[in-house]
Amino acid sequence: QVQMVESGGGLVQAGDSLRLSCAASGRTFSRFDMGWFRQAPGKERELVAAITSNSVRTYNADSVKGRFTISRDNAKTMVHLQMNSLNTEDTAVYYCAAKWGGYRKYDFWGQGTQVTVSS
Repeated sequence: QVQMVESGGGLVQAGDSLRLSCAASGRTFSRFDMGWFRQAPGKERELVAAITSNSVRTYNADSVKGRFTISRDNAKTMVHLQMNSLNTEDTAVYYCAAKWGGYRKYDFWGQGTQVTVSS
């Protein structure tokens, strides 16, 4: 299993940047694919970015391409989401999640961190 704690959220203005971090515990972290999800009020949760266990492949949702970058450090069991050129539509609770490599379902979730972008 793996447990995650997110940090780095906050209140920023449109155009600003934020870097979210996810600290993971567990000896098998390097075997997990990791993802960042977000959920805005009244909207469904959506996958924003993902990265495979060995960092070979990454995914970005169309809404964040060119602005968000996911990365991981397996030695430090950390995952980061660098968010640039934030806009008000990025306002949401952001969650770090993990799934076993090769599987589709994310089984492990952090508690979330709030990101609020003001205009």
